[in-house]
Amino acid sequence: MSHPGGRLAVVFERLDDVDWAGITHAYGPAADVPDQLRGLASTDPEARRKARHALYGNIFHQGTRYEATAYAVPFLLELAADTAAPDRAELLALLTSIAVGYDESWLPGTFPIERWREQAAGGVELLAAAPHPGDLDYDDESEYRYTESLSDEEQVRLFRHIEVAAYDAVRAGVPLFRELLRSPDPELRTQAAYALAWFPQHAADSGPALLAAAQDRSGDPELTGAAATALVAAGLLGHRPPEDLLAAQEPLLCWAAAVGTACVCGADAPVEAIDDLLSWAGGSRMGDRRMPFLSGDLAGLAGLVLERSGPDRAQIFDALLRGIPAADGIQALPVVASALRMAFPELPVPVGRSFAELTPDQQRLLEVLASSPRTWQLGEHPFGNFLLMMGDSGLPHSHVLMRAYVDGEVGETGRPTSQAQ
Repeated sequence: MSHPGGRLAVVFERLDDVDWAGITHAYGPAADVPDQLRGLASTDPEARRKARHALYGNIFHQGTRYEATAYAVPFLLELAADTAAPDRAELLALLTSIAVGYDESWLPGTFPIERWREQAAGGVELLAAAPHPGDLDYDDESEYRYTESLSDEEQVRLFRHIEVAAYDAVRAGVPLFRELLRSPDPELRTQAAYALAWFPQHAADSGPALLAAAQDRSGDPELTGAAATALVAAGLLGHRPPEDLLAAQEPLLCWAAAVGTACVCGADAPVEAIDDLLSWAGGSRMGDRRMPFLSGDLAGLAGLVLERSGPDRAQIFDALLRGIPAADGIQALPVVASALRMAFPELPVPVGRSFAELTPDQQRLLEVLASSPRTWQLGEHPFGNFLLMMGDSGLPHSHVLMRAYVDGEVGETGRPTSQAQ
């Protein structure tokens, strides 16, 4: 692996000052993290990709943060700040993930950091008392045994402390993120705007900076995604996008202005914003790779915002039903989840309830799902997360069973009465 010298080498001067072998990540002692951080600055693109993949796997394993995570963040921030560093947008994406996890947990709101701080109270003492590599009698099961010895409340305090420590480590980069809003690199500017959305403590400064970045496109169509991301981020922080952008020529900007406006105004959002969101939630224009929020699922985020802000429930529900047949894979999750919450105020559906016993809206939703096999798929295969969501709702957990349930071949949710499987 080849590493550049010069300015980038300065980033790693303090790397060995951390006792990485004495702290842990997903797979035990974090002694491998220094080489992975150095790998991010490699001159070999494949080595950089492998280093990012390793860090996503050990300091951010399936969304979980660890003691070592907060220690790695300052070096990630230094790299992201260095104009000589490669893949800076990817570094910002990793930092944002470390700060807040997966954004579908929070949208259409920002990160609830104050609630998490309350839940983290006492966690620092619990972490200090935890076994660490190098302790006498430490083994691979030591941390598991310690965690299991804690009460449920203590476990929440411990994990929240670790997560808040990682969040605060990334929060130190907020001034950098605002500076990068002026970057000529569209991807870097996009990821900077996305990162700022999750730090509501800095809304007073970040909101105006985001709105300014949305207006500063310099005639470059490549910056449209960055501008749209900035509008959504500003809305999440309570800063309303300019009203004229609701009629912008670029569809993505119209969508973002509508999302940001509805986030700020709620049920008082102007009719132009609500109508645009209804169009997106019920249309076939589903995704856009330029938008980091909800992995670019434009229809899904429109539906989530409408569910919270829209003034007319019937319109929203109708729009969601129109959008379901066009949704599949990951994009189907938020659209169908919103429709389920609207149709079924209390989930899961009680065992034994027949299709005939459902309300008209509940029947309409299930008829649409029964007629939309694509919605249940990820590519050519059934989508496990979608099937789990349906099963957890107490509803038929496959398209075949849903079709049979709606057609009366299944007397109860997911329980065949004939040859349906």
